[in-house]
Amino acid sequence: MLFVCVKNGGKSQMAAGLMRQLAADTIEVHSAGTKPGAAVNALSAQSLLEVGVDITGQTPKAIDPALVRDVDVVVTLGREAHVEPVDGTRFENWDTDEPSERGIDGIDRMRLVRDDIATRVRRLADQLHTPNPE
Repeated sequence: MLFVCVKNGGKSQMAAGLMRQLAADTIEVHSAGTKPGAAVNALSAQSLLEVGVDITGQTPKAIDPALVRDVDVVVTLGREAHVEPVDGTRFENWDTDEPSERGIDGIDRMRLVRDDIATRVRRLADQLHTPNPE
């Protein structure tokens, strides 16, 4: 599984951290950015620490085309991140909540973003753990 956003410092790191916590060792989780930034967003990390997820040791990474081909699922987060689809790989886009559009900023904004992503991560994990009927 690969989560992608533009800078790989916020939303994709949050999604990856939440999925790692939820799925433990049952799903291999990666994150990357289309134009990676320099560091993980401090407010993203702070909001995740509040729910027991530590992403402070993560660093933004560029997308590895080989990884895109090797994973089963690629999830882009937000409207700006785009990854060229690959045959045989499931692609999804999560147009995540953007509280700043409603005037909500700072840690309050990040908590709402975290909660939106957490709901989507739980739904995806459930789908991935449910066997397909044959």
